[in-house]
Amino acid sequence: MTDNITTSRRAFLALAAAGGALAALPGTEATAQAISTNARIVIIGAGAAGTALANRLVRRLDGAQITLIDPRAQHLYQPGLSLVAAGLKPESYVVSETADWLPSGVTLITEYVAAVDAEAQTVSTEGGETLDYDFLIIAPGLILDHDAIEGFSLDMVGENGIGALYAGPDYAARTWTAASRFVEEGGRGVFTRPETEMKCAGAPLKHTFLIDDRLRRAGNRGTAEIVYAAPQGSLFGVPIVAEKVRMLFGDRGIETRMGRTLRAVDTDRKIASFTDADGATHEEEYDYLHVIPPQRAPEFVVQSGLAWADRWTDQGWVDCDQYTLRHNRYPNVWALGDVAGVPKGKTAASVKWQLPVVEDHLLAALEGREGTETYDGYTSCPMITRIGRAMLIEFDYNNNLVPSFPGLIAPLEELWISWLMKEVALKATYNAMLRGQA
Repeated sequence: MTDNITTSRRAFLALAAAGGALAALPGTEATAQAISTNARIVIIGAGAAGTALANRLVRRLDGAQITLIDPRAQHLYQPGLSLVAAGLKPESYVVSETADWLPSGVTLITEYVAAVDAEAQTVSTEGGETLDYDFLIIAPGLILDHDAIEGFSLDMVGENGIGALYAGPDYAARTWTAASRFVEEGGRGVFTRPETEMKCAGAPLKHTFLIDDRLRRAGNRGTAEIVYAAPQGSLFGVPIVAEKVRMLFGDRGIETRMGRTLRAVDTDRKIASFTDADGATHEEEYDYLHVIPPQRAPEFVVQSGLAWADRWTDQGWVDCDQYTLRHNRYPNVWALGDVAGVPKGKTAASVKWQLPVVEDHLLAALEGREGTETYDGYTSCPMITRIGRAMLIEFDYNNNLVPSFPGLIAPLEELWISWLMKEVALKATYNAMLRGQA
C-alpha cells in the first residue's frame, strides 16, 4: 500500500511540475522592456507557431506592424486528432476559432499566400494583395499530399474500412467510424506511414496501439490481424525507442512490413499496394486501412526559392539553419514549425522550444546585435501504447533522450502519468503556448 501511495504522489508531483513548465520562457517576462520600432513583420501561418509568436511579439514590441496571413477560420489542436480517431474525444475537442487566440494589435488576413519575393521583401496573397515586410516568419504548416496515393480520395474516409486521421477533425471522427467497425467485427487491419518527413512521427504508432487496445477491450483481438507497414527500416527515428516499440509490437502480436511504401488503394477489392526499395509491388488485403499520405511544404515555399536546393528536394522544406531557424540566404527570414527544413522538430512540443529562439534572434536584429538562443532539435512524443498508458519520449537532434522529469517519469516505461500528460496536461500547455505564455 505504501509503495502505491508513493508512486501516486510522485506521479502527481510530476504533473504539478508539468504545470510549472507553463511559466514564461526567456523573452516573455512581464517586466521585459518593450522595444520601440515601426518594423513591418509578416507571419505566414496562424497555426501553433504563428499564433504563439504573434502573441509573444505584441508584448515585446511597441509600434511594430504585425500581420498574420492564414485562410483558416478555425484553429486545430492537432495533438488531439489521434484521440478523436480512437473514439476517446469528440471532434469539438480539437476545434477553436483562430481569431480567438490572436491579440489586439495583430492584423489577420484570411487568404492563401501565392508568392514570396525575398529580394523585394514582399508577400503576395491569392486575392491579389501585396505586403511589404522588414522581417518574415514562415510558419504555414505542411501539405498532406493525399493525391500521391493512387485510387485514394478523402471522401472515402469512414467508408469501406478507410481511415485517415491526419486530414482534420471531421476525418479523424470518420476514421473512428471505420476503425470501430474493425474493432467490432475483427478482420485484417493495415496501418501505414509515409516515406517523407512528417508531423508527429509517433502518430501512426499511437493509432496502431490504440486500435489494438480497443480490440482487446472489446474481446475481439483474437479475431483480428494487425499489420504495420512503413518505408523506413526501423519503427522510430531514435534507435532505443525503435527497439522498445519493436518489443511491444512483438508482445502484442503486431506484424511489421518494413521498407514498404503505400502507393495505391483498391477499395473494391480491399487491397493496398506497396512498393519496396527495389520497386517491387506487394499487395496487402485489409478490412481496415489507415492512410497517412506523403507530406511536403506549401507550393509557394518552393516556387519562391525559399526551399533547400540540395536536401528534401521532393518535399520543399525551408532552407534554414537548424540551430537558429534563420534562413541560410535571407537573414531577415525565419522558419517555424512543420515547414522548417531541420532534421527534427515537427511537433507542437518542438514549436514551444523553437519560439524563444526565433523571438530572440528577431529582437536582436531589431537592436542591431546577434541573438544567442539556439534550438537543439527538442522533440516530444507522448507515445500512447494503450488507453491509460503512454511513454513520454523526448529527444534532440542527436537522438539523445532528454527527459523533462528525470527520476519521476521514465521515458521508456508505459505509465499512467505519461498518459495523463498527453490526455490532460498537454492541451493546457499548448493553450498557454498559443497565448505566448509558455
